[in-house]
Amino acid sequence: MSRKYFGTDGVRGRVGEYPITPEFVMKLGWAAGKVFAQQGKSQILIGKDTRISGYMFESALEAGLSAAGVDIGLLGPIPTPGIAYLTRTFRAQAGIVISASHNPFYDNGIKFFSADGQKLPDETELAIESWLDQPMTCVDSAALGKARRINDAAGRYTEFCKGTVNSLNLRGLKIVLDCAHGATYQIAPLVFSELGASVITIGAQPDGLNINDEVGSTSPAALQARVLEAKADLGIAFDGDGDRVMMVDDRGELLDGDQLLYIIASHAKASGRLDGGVVGTLMSNLGLELGLKDQGIDFLRAKVGDRYVLQMLNEQGWRYGGESSGHLLCLDANTTGDGIVAALQVLQALQDSGTSLSEWQQRMTRMPQVMINVQRARDVDVMSLPEITAAVKSTEEALAGRGRVLLRPSGTEPVVRVMVEGEDATLVDTMARELASVVSRVLS
Repeated sequence: MSRKYFGTDGVRGRVGEYPITPEFVMKLGWAAGKVFAQQGKSQILIGKDTRISGYMFESALEAGLSAAGVDIGLLGPIPTPGIAYLTRTFRAQAGIVISASHNPFYDNGIKFFSADGQKLPDETELAIESWLDQPMTCVDSAALGKARRINDAAGRYTEFCKGTVNSLNLRGLKIVLDCAHGATYQIAPLVFSELGASVITIGAQPDGLNINDEVGSTSPAALQARVLEAKADLGIAFDGDGDRVMMVDDRGELLDGDQLLYIIASHAKASGRLDGGVVGTLMSNLGLELGLKDQGIDFLRAKVGDRYVLQMLNEQGWRYGGESSGHLLCLDANTTGDGIVAALQVLQALQDSGTSLSEWQQRMTRMPQVMINVQRARDVDVMSLPEITAAVKSTEEALAGRGRVLLRPSGTEPVVRVMVEGEDATLVDTMARELASVVSRVLS
């Protein structure tokens, strides 16, 4: 069983090249423990999603941390943002997440949160990597770390989520929740029902093998059908580890992360809480940028990836940002992307404005966007090739300032993503295909 370590909040560099095996995970736990044990008697929290390999990796991490003399708090299945919150609450030195987010059950990964619920400092990551090169030894028996189960972890995080919207009353609202058979399956229904909503759940029967399987934010068709069938007011879909969210209105139409970010930011401005602008990514829909600018809200684009959105937010001192995928950051509530908290922010906007989700959806005009993946056999800066540069310029001129062109090499696949965005769907599709044809011919 070969896993790849991944996670934007985790140990980077050479660690990312290791296969995730029980032996490596135990060594990683030991290496992290050696680093944090140098700060005195330490406690590190471990949480996971519902995939079956999480039990094995949890035990391996526990063994490695104990061997380094570090105490362990076991949180059980809990959303990734819940681990960030509880790491701060328990004054732990770090929090460890065992999850592969929106990936299938056979993938898994490890990532870390610092004591303040954010990514580890670079110096800490490098220190952990240096210990991985050392032979693993065990402290004396009397100094072994102790493990304890934190039984009220889910309850604490449930109360935290509710506390981010103290004035929200969902009485009379019928909501369908899709928990992706993942980490939100217990907590999300409690949060929304305790706030007064009538809750219908799907994707809430995890068996270790069905996480994200045709359910959740990456597969919203099941939620859309259930909302229409139940004549619900709206639906909410999370991904496997609960840091992403998508929503469905009463007509069964999907709202992605860009549309939800538009609602959250617009409401924050109306209520005097915005305190700055909004950060999206290079892939954020142009309609989001234009809709926010119509309200006088500044908008900046970071590179694709939540870590880059967070970095830019911190640099600007802003609070709100996110990606089309539904990874939304509300930094006045939590330190990382939080699907439940973001959904509550949207519902607060609906309540305060007296407006339905379908009505809000009409306030932001999404620009037609076409993206085509072009295979690339070699790693090359595509914008350094004159023929491609000329084709991009020609496409931009044809859009006449009412659209965007983006060529972005994938960080995970041997492809270049060719994206064209504009007002006319037919024209955008034609332009994208023509540009992709040029890129394919040049790269081949």
